[in-house]
Amino acid sequence: MDIIQLLPDHVANQIAAGEVIQRPASAVKEMLENALDAGASEIKLYVKDAGKTLLQVVDNGCGMSETDVRMCFERHATSKIKSANDLFAIQTMGFRGEAMASIAAISHVEVNTKLTDNELGSHLIIEGSEIKTHEDCATANGTSVKVKNLFYNVPARRNFLKSDTVEMRHITEEFTRIALANPEIKMQFFHNNNELFHLSKGNFRQRIVNIIGGRKNETLVPIEEETSVVKIDGFIGKPESAKRTRGEQYFFVNGRFIKNHYLHHAVSKAFEDLIPHNYFPSYFINLQIDPKLIDINIHPTKTEIKFEDEQAIYAIMRACIKRSLGAYNIAPTLDFSQELSFDIPASMSKNATLKQPQIKVDTSYNPFGKTEQDPNKKQSIVNEPQFEPQKLATQFTIENNTTNVMQIGNKYIAFSTNEGMILLHQSRAHKRILFEYFSTVLSHNKGQSQQLLFPKEISLNKQDIAIINHLKSDLLAVGFSFEAQEDNSISILGIPPECQEENLQFVIEHLIEQHKNNEQLQTVQNNGLAISLALSLAISKQKKLSTEEMIALKTELEKCNTPSICPLGKATMINLRTADLEKYF
Repeated sequence: MDIIQLLPDHVANQIAAGEVIQRPASAVKEMLENALDAGASEIKLYVKDAGKTLLQVVDNGCGMSETDVRMCFERHATSKIKSANDLFAIQTMGFRGEAMASIAAISHVEVNTKLTDNELGSHLIIEGSEIKTHEDCATANGTSVKVKNLFYNVPARRNFLKSDTVEMRHITEEFTRIALANPEIKMQFFHNNNELFHLSKGNFRQRIVNIIGGRKNETLVPIEEETSVVKIDGFIGKPESAKRTRGEQYFFVNGRFIKNHYLHHAVSKAFEDLIPHNYFPSYFINLQIDPKLIDINIHPTKTEIKFEDEQAIYAIMRACIKRSLGAYNIAPTLDFSQELSFDIPASMSKNATLKQPQIKVDTSYNPFGKTEQDPNKKQSIVNEPQFEPQKLATQFTIENNTTNVMQIGNKYIAFSTNEGMILLHQSRAHKRILFEYFSTVLSHNKGQSQQLLFPKEISLNKQDIAIINHLKSDLLAVGFSFEAQEDNSISILGIPPECQEENLQFVIEHLIEQHKNNEQLQTVQNNGLAISLALSLAISKQKKLSTEEMIALKTELEKCNTPSICPLGKATMINLRTADLEKYF
């Protein structure tokens, strides 16, 4: 009996949709790129309920004929490839033959389109790959594509979508990438009838400023290089504009956004010694290269590209950025014009004799002697949490004698016990303390706020501001007080007592970065926020602590409900018993 059968088209399209259309942002990317290929000069994007209810793209491009509007929803039907040789010289966008068919298989699609020379256009309605209506209609030049009820017939896929905030962030990111790559096109973005972006035609610099924010213009440094291999132009941000959050790193190859860790490393090497560790420089870089020298078919989303001579592009990229940093006096330079002479005091008389410098040695110094601690210099590294303390349930007793406490490598703290010693990871221990404190504050909504004497202005892009606004109620609960400004910035008015004003920029950026990269924590928002705050405010892995601070850290950890692990599930301490130590001798 034969068991292999040919799948129906609608089932095959649903399977393909699982690979091509991963979320609403994937459909937005396909429709916007099709509008670009149609030669549109104006594009409008309408979104409702983060794309779950409606996705609509309206353009003034060339439009489609009555036959083309039906064919564009067929599998392996495309206007962008005519022969196999075209695969190695692709300059168009879109998915080339699968995306629109996949979208039609998992949603309700409505299309209005008209060729420029025709008096009437076409109106097409498709539901689950089945054509319901196809008739002539009066419509404007160009194409309007509505995608309603995405994943309506794939409930498992719809249930696995993230929150509206997360899905909107992905849609905004796709819109931003296409808008930056095409500054000559007017683009608008509406969400729930609210206009988020209104981007007029302009140059690349104006488009960056309009998307990122007005203050970005002051930090942009132009770069330009043209070789036989590649042409590079665009802008990089000054070192002082580097942030701990990702989101302002863009590569465009022949007008297409790409991700490339190798080229990102070239930019990072150019900024070496100019920005702190774990900070990300801003860059908006265009690369023009012969399409025959690249392969864009190595990833389904076409966001990764294989270069024929990647090492040469790496070297050119790094050299180009370093030259621009030097040309605008950003990189430190050596001054060879200074005279190699000694500075002689003006008060010295001409007849005075120069004496050889003498080295003074303190013969009474003993490096092994005990130094006196200042009794007035006692401070705790954490504030007292407002909840009932619970003692550490262990079989041993930690001695509070200051002579039995030692810091190892400015990272670990060793405490003597009645059965051996406890080795404490100071950073993870502090994270556990802060996590339980903020969890308690969020559950009781009783966070304290310390008002700032002068408001602190922090510049952010629109996506980061959207994240902060999403977390606003919980941030207010823990003690933050802020106002959003019109110039893509926030004004911090109050902070929790655990936060220091000089570290406020770092805390906010780290909080946003944690929220971006840990979407699994957002299922329980309060828990995720408590983790993010704990990671942002905890002491560094390598920080020298006084004896009083080490004892205070241990004391606060004893009060935690789960002292043995940090919020990320890693151990905060290990118990080294004397019997275990004997095995090594």
